[in-house]
Amino acid sequence: MSGQEQRAPSAEEIEAIARATLASLPPQFAAHLGNVVLIVENYADDETLDALGIDDPYDLTGVYHGRPIGEKSSMDSGAPPDRIHLYRRAILDEWVADGEDLATLVRHVVIHEVGHHFGLSDADMHGLEDEA
Repeated sequence: MSGQEQRAPSAEEIEAIARATLASLPPQFAAHLGNVVLIVENYADDETLDALGIDDPYDLTGVYHGRPIGEKSSMDSGAPPDRIHLYRRAILDEWVADGEDLATLVRHVVIHEVGHHFGLSDADMHGLEDEA
């Protein structure tokens, strides 16, 4: 580095990494993600933090809101769309603290949240991450 401070990546830059991650998923997963909304915000709202029992918004990098595919039924009409929320400030805080590549970190968070959409275990999510 030339001694200048790096500029923190914007929400748009994090979203671009997340969308590239989604595009890289195996077709059997990508085919079921078309209706999932991707949202990048600075922090989780208080309602989300309270629901998850999290006090510090820097402790939540992402969350899936919706019902896993295996739990859906035709009676779900009128439900809001499934959403993957990424929280920029928490991601950046972890990025700075751990020194991990930003794209790798965002990919990890996105795949973890996609895993919740499919009702996958943590082991399944690690396998999916290795494939992506």
